[in-house]
Parts: sequence; C-alpha cells; structure tokens
Amino acid sequence: MILARFLGPRVWILIAAILAAAILVPMANLWLPASHPLHVPSYIVPLWGKYVCYALLALALDLVWGYVGILSLGHGAFFALGGYAMGMYLMRQIGARGVYGNPDLPDFMVFLNWKELPWYWYGFGEFWFAALMVMLVPGLLAFVFGFFAFRSRVTGVYLSIITQAMTYALLLAFFRNDMGFGGNNGLTDFKDILGFSIQADATRAGLFAASCIALAIGVLLVGWLTRSKFGKLMIAVRDAESRTRFIGWRPEYVKLFAFTVSAVMAGIAGALYVPQVGIINPGEFSPVNSIEIVVWAAVGGRGTLIGPVIGALIVNYGKTVFTALAPEFWLFILGSLFVFVTLVLPRGIVGTIDHGWDTLRQRRRARDAEKGEADDAAAVANPAE
Repeated sequence: MILARFLGPRVWILIAAILAAAILVPMANLWLPASHPLHVPSYIVPLWGKYVCYALLALALDLVWGYVGILSLGHGAFFALGGYAMGMYLMRQIGARGVYGNPDLPDFMVFLNWKELPWYWYGFGEFWFAALMVMLVPGLLAFVFGFFAFRSRVTGVYLSIITQAMTYALLLAFFRNDMGFGGNNGLTDFKDILGFSIQADATRAGLFAASCIALAIGVLLVGWLTRSKFGKLMIAVRDAESRTRFIGWRPEYVKLFAFTVSAVMAGIAGALYVPQVGIINPGEFSPVNSIEIVVWAAVGGRGTLIGPVIGALIVNYGKTVFTALAPEFWLFILGSLFVFVTLVLPRGIVGTIDHGWDTLRQRRRARDAEKGEADDAAAVANPAE
C-alpha cells in the first residue's frame, strides 16, 4: 500500500497494461485460431516485441536525460553491446548446424579461415554467462566512460558530442573483420535459445512476454529511483548542479550511478531485441540510432516516466507504417517531428497533458479562492441579524 502511494496510480496503471499485454498477446497468438477476429498473427508478435524493447531503451535514456540532465547521444552503443552479447550466445548454440558444419567456430570465422575460437568468446556457450555479460559489458563501459567524463566536469553539448564519438568509434571497430564479431554482416542465422527453436511461435511469444516483463520491471525501478530521496538528488543535480555541489554533495557520483544503471537497462533491451529480429550488426552502433532514441523520449515527454514509453511505441509504429508507404520520406518525417516537438510541444505529449491539467487545477483553485474571499466579504458587509 505504501509502495502504491509512493509510485502513484499512473505508474501502476502503466505496469498493469504492460503485464496484461505480456499475457494477452501470446494467448491471442497461440490459442485463438487464425479466423478469430482477435487473433494476433505470428509476424506481429516479434514486431511488437521490438517496440517493447525500444520502449525499455527510451526509458533507460529518460533516467539520465529527464532526471539528471545528461543528454546522451551514445545509448545506442549500450543497446548494441547487450545485443552482441546475446548474439554471441545464440551463435554458439548453432554448433555443427552451420553452413560449414564446424561445431566450435561460427560460420564467419570458418569463412575468414580462423583456426580457433577467440578467448573473448569463451563462456558464451552458457546462457548464464551471456546474461551476465549483457549487463556487465554495457555497465562497465558506462562506468569507465562516466567516471572520467563526470570527474572532468564535462557537461552540456560537449558531453553529448563525446558520447556520440564513443558510439561512432565502436561502430568503426565492429565493422572490422579482425575484431571477431562478424564484421559488417554481424551475427545472424540463429537457431535456438535455451533449447527452443527461435522460429517457433511459442518461443516468439515467450520472448515478447519476457520483453514486457523487463519493461515493467524497468518502469518499477525507474519509478522507485526517481521518487526516492536519491531521485530528488538527481533532480537537484539536473536543475542546479553548482548549488548541489556547494551544499556538500558530489554530483559526479550521482551522474555516474544513474548513467551506469541506464546503460545496464539499455543492454538488457538489446539482448531481448536480438533474438526477436534475428540479427545484430554494427549498424546498431550508428549515431543516427542514438539520435532516434532521443526523439522517442522527446516526443513522449522526458522526465515523465511513462512519456518515453509512449513516445517509443508511437514513433516506431509510425516508422513501420511510413517506411512501408514512403520509405524515402521517413527521415524527413522524423526530423520534422523532432522540430515540431521542440518548437510546439517542448514538454512532449505526456508533459503537455500534465501541464494542461496543472494549469486547469491552478485556475480552479484560484476561482475557488476568489469565490471564498467574495463570500467572506459579503458576510462581513451583511452580517446576519
């Protein structure tokens, strides 16, 4: 009961909706016949699962941008690293079923005439190790990067530029064949995950449900963090970093913690994304992808918790529609959307709605106060006999 009041009804409604989708969508896909009007086609399930992963990624960015004021243009790197960690596990599960039939080496290594598995691929034959790396690798990169950046008091546009430089450097590195990650083709042709066929409808439904559960946990975690005393400290760093430092706090530690947690969330989103789309390649490191994440959060409303989730779902659904109807115009539409939101809806969809409700409540309180003062004045002018 205390936790319910602490997070507020809106957060719990969002969590309930996400968990309901985790149950209803797989049921509608697996149990209802194709002729049923509520049946969800099999190709829709991984598509919606991809949207859910993007929503978790947008939520991760909102933790640092909306509540700490760090505009990261490199969150696509954390997402891609989590995806590569999962992709390496999935590649190891192929075994001798690859094109070249090598039980130890992935096909691209056989093609490049590699003789043995690189040391950094060891352990990825086990799911628990891959799951650990999904969180550890993005988190460690964010910790090291953030430690030096925040300790040096790099802020604002300079921090945004170096985060984008980081993801671009990783893009160039992963494109190289000698890195051992598949070069420009990346990792693909996955067969199984935890022993289940990755193409089976039941597996896809399970991955969708897992993505929804991860998103619900992410909303709960970010909601708890931002509404706690630490959340108030994050907002203080965002709004008045110098004053926060003056009264004795270390803003760089606050930023570092939030940045690391955000990176881990992004890595988990990437790990859930890869088995549903069936591929991970260096294109996921593209700076354009990181900019798109910012657009999702901005459209929904940064610093509102549920805004980035809604923004990610709306923008990516629009992307699916417009890239099918007019693919050559999608980037123009995306850019125009960002400009429109910046100029007309700077608070985003949810933030604008909240501001509107707050304005109405303030006006109603003002009218009630004026009415009360008028009634008091009338009572004083015309006392009852």
